[in-house]
This record gives sequence, structure tokens and C-alpha cells, in this order.
Amino acid sequence: MNIQTMANALAEAEHTKQPIAPLTETYGNITVADAYSVQLSQIRKKVDAGAKIEGLKIGLTSKAMQEMLNVYTPDYGFILDTMLYDEFEGLSTDLFIQPKVEFEIAFILNKELKGPNVTVQDVIDATAYVVPAIEVIDSRIADWKIKFEDTVADNGSSAGAILGKKRTLLKDIEDIANIRMVVKKNGELLDEATSSAVLGNPLNAVVWLANELSEYDISVKPGMFVLSGALSKAVPFEAGDEFEADFGVLGKVNAVISKEVVKK
Repeated sequence: MNIQTMANALAEAEHTKQPIAPLTETYGNITVADAYSVQLSQIRKKVDAGAKIEGLKIGLTSKAMQEMLNVYTPDYGFILDTMLYDEFEGLSTDLFIQPKVEFEIAFILNKELKGPNVTVQDVIDATAYVVPAIEVIDSRIADWKIKFEDTVADNGSSAGAILGKKRTLLKDIEDIANIRMVVKKNGELLDEATSSAVLGNPLNAVVWLANELSEYDISVKPGMFVLSGALSKAVPFEAGDEFEADFGVLGKVNAVISKEVVKK
């Protein structure tokens, strides 16, 4: 299996904004290990070129997202500094191929998390604070026709992240598994969900991630953040859209969609 060939194909699709056929169709029987090797190959190349790993995303943690993409196992990907956006700066549609937004809780760490055998208490102890977040997902695979191995190879279909400004300590949250989220699109109610949609508790998702990463001797470093997974279905966007996700005690996070490229 030519890992580099697949990595190059995805990188070219990202660069040209021209999606490719599913890797699982073009290259046949790709294992999950192959897929993560493809992912890591791309990330290492970007880091070697000067990018910095700022965080990680966990995908496919909620029933809504699993059913939406017909993929029923969580996965993960990396968030680089080149993928971070500020609220209200104008997220350009020109940067992506077929993007969607997801709404989730981000954990910012001040201690290293390194599996195996990471527990919920370990995650609590390592968390500096949490913030509301929006993840931009995109697929370099045409029409989102992905199998699990396709999205894993494609960096968990990640494309960007917006972190909310309000910082909340875990000790100030009565129940992190019972955070109610209300999402508005262009001022109108779009969706509602609770944080229990994410593996029963977002803390469980971070535990899962830390232990999965240990398979590749990777840890979540102090100062990094973890996007713990979407509470509800991902939503396509176009220029002119505005999104607001209200996480109650955790505060709000916004995304404004523009046509003009304002970053990168």
C-alpha cells in the first residue's frame, strides 16, 4: 500500500479544491492503520513546512454525526495553526471544497495526556478550562462519499476551528454531560442538543482520544486543545450565513461566512 501516494492525492485535492474519488475505491482494501499513516504523513509534511499543531479533533462521537455519514466509530485528526479562525473575521467559502460547520465543546489542557490507561479523572486534572467551539469540516473526497478509512486518511475531514472567548473551569460546571446547546443560523433556531450526545459525556471522548493516540506514541501536550465532538449534525454553509451556538454557562461562539479570503 503506497501511503505517500494517497497522502499526495489528498494534499493535491486540498490545494486545488478539486475533490477525488474515495481512497477506498481507488486503492482498494485500506486498513485503519494505513489510513492513520496517510493522515500522519500529511500532518508531518505540513509541520516540516512550518505549521504548528495547536490541537486535535474527535469526530463521529454523536449518533447524529454517525448516522449522517454512515460511519459508526469515532476518529481523530489534527488542528494546525493555519486552520484557526477568529469569531466574526469572516470565514471564506473559497478556502474549502464542500464545507460544513459543527458545534462542540473544546478542552484546553495545561498538563500532558498520554495513554494508554488515561481515565476521566486524568482528563479533569489536565484540563485548564473549556470553551464553546465551532469546527469546520470539509472532505477532499467527492460528494462526502466516505468510508471510515477515507475520513481518517483525510485528517478526520477537518478543515478549521473557531474557539469561543469565554473560559469556564470544570469545577464551575454542575454537569459537563448536561450542557444544553442552542444553535441559530441567520438569527433563526437551527438545532438543539445536549453534551451527553458526545459518547454520553464529552470527558469520555477526550479519554478515548488520549488512549487511541498512544497507539502511535502521540500525546496531547500542555497548551493544546481538544475538540471533543459535535453535539448535533454538521450544517453546510454559504457566503452570507451567520451562526451562533449558545452553550449556556459556557457562553457563545459565532461564525460569519464571507466570500472574500481574509486569511491564508
